[in-house]
Amino acid sequence: MKTQPVKLPVRAMPKAEFEKMAQLRYRLRRFLRFSEEATRKSGVTPLQYQLMLQIKGFPGRDWATVVELAERLQAKHNGVVALVSRCEAAGLVSRSASQSDLRRVEVRLTPQGELCLARLAQLHRSELASLQAHLGPPDPARPLPAGGPMA
Repeated sequence: MKTQPVKLPVRAMPKAEFEKMAQLRYRLRRFLRFSEEATRKSGVTPLQYQLMLQIKGFPGRDWATVVELAERLQAKHNGVVALVSRCEAAGLVSRSASQSDLRRVEVRLTPQGELCLARLAQLHRSELASLQAHLGPPDPARPLPAGGPMA
């Protein structure tokens, strides 16, 4: 027996809410377009930059596993493996088996990757500050919904 999807009642939203959501999408898209152009001009792809950023920004350590990177990039495992391979061939990252679990692969930035990321992060600072100014400070009392941000 097939179950029917649950239909939630549609609540009328004021135009101001649509405007706020549209503004958020616009600001995010501007930031992403800036980021895409800046990374390409620096000789790396946007995905390579995102991979390096997730490695450097991983909480509590300067490396990440392929599984963790797949989650952070919201990508399939095999796609991240291929991305890591391309970054490794470009000299941006290195990978090695974990000392504690040989099944786990740890991905780290190389000195070349560190330098590339530092340059790109510097370029992104002012654009990120502009985005944050329009969005306002995050409200820690208001956690994200279970499915992630709603925009």
